[in-house]
Amino acid sequence: MKDLIYLDYNATTPIDPEVEATMRPYLNTYFGNPSSRYSYGIDSRKAVELARQQVAALIGASPEEIIFTSGGSESDNHALKGAAFALRNKGNHIIVSTIEHPAILEVCTWLHKQGFQISYLPVNENCLAEVDKLEELITPQTILISVMHANNEVGTIQPIAQLAAFAHQHGILFHTDAAQSAGKIKIDVNALGIDLLTLAGHKMYAPKGIGALYIRKGVVLDNLIHGAGQEHNLRAGTENLLEIVGFGKAAEIAARDLQKNIRHLKEMRDLLLNELLEQIPEMHIHTDIEMSLPNTLSVAFKGIPADTLLSTLPELAASAGAACHPAGVTSSHVLLAMGVTTEYAMGTIRLSTGKYSTLDEMKSAATMIARAYQAIAAPTTETKNAVTADTIKLTQFTHGLGCACKMQPADLEKILKNLPVTTDPNVLVGNASGDDAAVYLINQEQAIVQTLDFFTPIVDDPYDFGAIAAANALSDIYAMGAKPLFALNIVAFPVQRLPLEVLEQILLGAADKATEAGISIIGGHSIDDTEPKFGMCVTGLVHPQKAWKNIGAQPGDVLILTKPLGTGIISTAVKSGLADENAAAEACKWMKQLNHKASLAFSKFPVNACTDITGFGLAGHLSEMTRGSNVNAEIVFSQLPFMKQVKELALAGAIPGGTHRNYDFYKEWIRWNAILSETEKLMFCDAQTSGGLLVSIPEKYAEQVLKELSDQGVENAVVIGRISENGTGLIHVI
Repeated sequence: MKDLIYLDYNATTPIDPEVEATMRPYLNTYFGNPSSRYSYGIDSRKAVELARQQVAALIGASPEEIIFTSGGSESDNHALKGAAFALRNKGNHIIVSTIEHPAILEVCTWLHKQGFQISYLPVNENCLAEVDKLEELITPQTILISVMHANNEVGTIQPIAQLAAFAHQHGILFHTDAAQSAGKIKIDVNALGIDLLTLAGHKMYAPKGIGALYIRKGVVLDNLIHGAGQEHNLRAGTENLLEIVGFGKAAEIAARDLQKNIRHLKEMRDLLLNELLEQIPEMHIHTDIEMSLPNTLSVAFKGIPADTLLSTLPELAASAGAACHPAGVTSSHVLLAMGVTTEYAMGTIRLSTGKYSTLDEMKSAATMIARAYQAIAAPTTETKNAVTADTIKLTQFTHGLGCACKMQPADLEKILKNLPVTTDPNVLVGNASGDDAAVYLINQEQAIVQTLDFFTPIVDDPYDFGAIAAANALSDIYAMGAKPLFALNIVAFPVQRLPLEVLEQILLGAADKATEAGISIIGGHSIDDTEPKFGMCVTGLVHPQKAWKNIGAQPGDVLILTKPLGTGIISTAVKSGLADENAAAEACKWMKQLNHKASLAFSKFPVNACTDITGFGLAGHLSEMTRGSNVNAEIVFSQLPFMKQVKELALAGAIPGGTHRNYDFYKEWIRWNAILSETEKLMFCDAQTSGGLLVSIPEKYAEQVLKELSDQGVENAVVIGRISENGTGLIHVI
């Protein structure tokens, strides 16, 4: 951490030492409840009111117009919900800009469900709100307009005074989210004509979990939090004394040092920009920096994913888009609103300076970014040779992770639905059933099974990646009850970025896994690509009447799963640095394990349906089974086998984009037990790589099957539920 160059001040700021010193006595000496009427409480009340004065002074307000909240999101929620319900008798229409923070946009989504109408004010290519479009959006029912003071992603400062004046001409309240601008540019609520304004402490060197809402005198809001009469009877709950004191001091410092900080922030940003342009003249700048916050720089590298670039810079802290966005390879809504093309949007990084930034850091950061960019865009022998198979972290060379980077289920189903139906009578299993392998009849005793699978690195070690990719491809053969015969390699490799010894290790890992499966790899195909990908085409053999499909499950069947779940979450946690070595090793062990022994065990019993759990996760593959079989299933969540630390890491936010997509798509067919949390639902939908076999088999064989699996050395195989009845494919998770 000591050598980390921090360029993500828009995400959060460190606590100022003066702030820390001011807070310290309130950890133990001054601990009274500000509502208490004895000396401890009175001292605390004085501290709260001093902080209120300090925050008010920063924005030119009166102290009685400030209420303390838990942060920017609560302030935004209170402003919008409070105004909406307080003014509902006057109208139900709200206008917000298209580039607002999720704390505004998600509130609007919720308000729309409550019967409010929401309109969105567009922005131009510089992210400036199109003021001339505002009048077109206003109706007699419009009660509130909310436009952020400065955008958190690209830094553009909005014409708030003009927008607020226009709102007031029509008798409409005006709110602005000033979380990013406070302490970076001057704010005067009276000069700007603002009715409601949001502040967040952690954006201005105060602690996290504290914020404020400015409410102009005379503006009436419904309460968001009800209880006792704290905060002028507008926000119930005992005041967060420690953090309020810190926030107040931070506001005082921000006001005191505003001009000095503006000069410093601008000097650091401009130096960083000039150094970058000198080394990367083709770099694209998204906005006119003269109209932006003095500390914010949003730049793009065409055709190079920002996640890929930043993953090669562990010594630099910066953001690919806004820090509050969920994980997933998607374009920023702000950049989309500006009309930025996908190739530039996906290559965008946000660099934000702070009052602790130094000249040396800016120069070093620019050099680091330039070297990383050149290593990807125009690699040299020197940059390529700096990487070896022993030192490489392979996931840094890709923006996706394994099967989690599959196409979205909805898109894939739409495409497959429009493909011509196969009429060849020898096709026993094709794309109509949703199976991952195809089966083609050769004669009455033999059918060919063939599968194709490839993906991006799921682990850092090249050898392990090759072994996992091979095990994943072979799994599709085993899931059909077939015996693999041979395989072909499929290679996409950045020859200019990585030494060939890395590819050699990938292929060795795959070759060793193929040997374990008793087959040879007898050919393949390769292309030069911007990121490494690897997989195999595997051919197998099965008796035509013994080929398993993922359809055919019958009411009364039990569902047996042979490997634990959670590889997507753990892999994401490994890449982001949240997971420890034990979690990484456990996931790697299971992903490298062949499903050969499990397939042998099941072959001794009448299997009604079988599939392997990969990118679409348990939710997706079980849904294909139930819908294809026209049955409903019942899954007991407590019986699901998860790897250690999966829930802990999921709670920490290590959820891959593929898992979110699975959850969104398959929830139509899932009925959740009310006691399950959102985290547990995501765990159920986690995108897997080289997962276990999921088998539907008559219940009377359950004990025998589990014993046979154990005898074969298949660990962790468990009954996770049953096929409950004929139906439409619903999955009840209880």
